[in-house]
Amino acid sequence: MIRPILIYGDPVLHQKAKTVKVFDQYLEDLVRDMFETMSQAPGVGLAAPQIGVPLRLFVYNYPDDDDNPRKGVVINPSITISAISQDPPDEDLDSEGCLSVPGERFALVRAEHATIEGVDLEQNPVRIVAEGWFARIFQHEFDHLEGIIYVDKLPEPSKSEAFEVMTELGWNRPGQSWLPGTDHLED
Repeated sequence: MIRPILIYGDPVLHQKAKTVKVFDQYLEDLVRDMFETMSQAPGVGLAAPQIGVPLRLFVYNYPDDDDNPRKGVVINPSITISAISQDPPDEDLDSEGCLSVPGERFALVRAEHATIEGVDLEQNPVRIVAEGWFARIFQHEFDHLEGIIYVDKLPEPSKSEAFEVMTELGWNRPGQSWLPGTDHLED
């Protein structure tokens, strides 16, 4: 089932998500719905808080350079990242988007390397070492679990520009969402 994606300003997006403690049919259904929602959006990652569920998990689907699939779920993750460059963001190379700020993109410098660790639906350990855009995805989704959206981390003047755009669109307040496949905000 495709679920509505919350837009920046909803309280669930701005609070730290809770640890997943129960691995049951509800969790399996949630993960299935997250994959369907992410695919329909379309996106490369989706965290549970983005669909209004304040739990520490995210899904991702980002093929490698040879188009080999890299798809999965990480539950109760921790992350380790390399140093983040202090250089200003490159508008082309560092342009990032978010399904909770649909249709908008802003440049943000991220760490080049990230290691994500957690468990999958069967509670098997997951450990992925990523670089480049794959590492960016993990950092972005992990931030969601901490109640942080990438526009919160933007340098000025991009941060002011992002908030001006959100204000013009009527976002940055509770209760805003969009439905992938119906609203087409990422087209």
